[in-house]
Amino acid sequence: MVTGRRELVAVVAAAVVGGALALFAGGQDWVEITAQRRPPLPPVTAMATGGEVAPLAPAAGLVLLAAAGALLAVRGLGRFAVGLLMVVAGTGLAWSSGRVLAGADVVTDRLRSLGVADTDLTTDVVHVWPVLAVLGGVLGIAAGVVTVFRGRRWPAMGRRYERTGAAAPAATEEHRTQSAWNALDRGEDPTEDPPQRPS
Repeated sequence: MVTGRRELVAVVAAAVVGGALALFAGGQDWVEITAQRRPPLPPVTAMATGGEVAPLAPAAGLVLLAAAGALLAVRGLGRFAVGLLMVVAGTGLAWSSGRVLAGADVVTDRLRSLGVADTDLTTDVVHVWPVLAVLGGVLGIAAGVVTVFRGRRWPAMGRRYERTGAAAPAATEEHRTQSAWNALDRGEDPTEDPPQRPS
């Protein structure tokens, strides 16, 4: 039981870290774009964020964070489904970020579709942010795989706080005092035992 709870906490932590890395890295500048212009005009530079060149990165980060919360609320087959969702989100995050890291011309392809000649453009990738996003994707995949194979054995969080309905809550001093005053208002003596009902 303790091992299962530790696994659940570790998987939730991995999904949260993976999602946070994706969101944080996705908001940073990943690619510097330089457009050459006819002389004597100087070149123009612009930055593209991770969300622009790898749109799956922030979306997958949100999915991982939501899945981390869902793991604490579902059981059994629900955890299996959440685990699959985490694997898909982590894979999309790693693939989308890895394309930029591997030098895929994501930016030039998009600008070419807008009619800009790719011969006039050069791109320079800031590697640290795609690397962090890929790491977030790997964490999401690992958390999802562990959830798929082990999630149904984990205990449900918060089960000890569920009400069984067997025991009534103990009366407080304030409640007993109020009951005594109510009895006096009805003309009853609160110090007497209640009359026994005939069986």
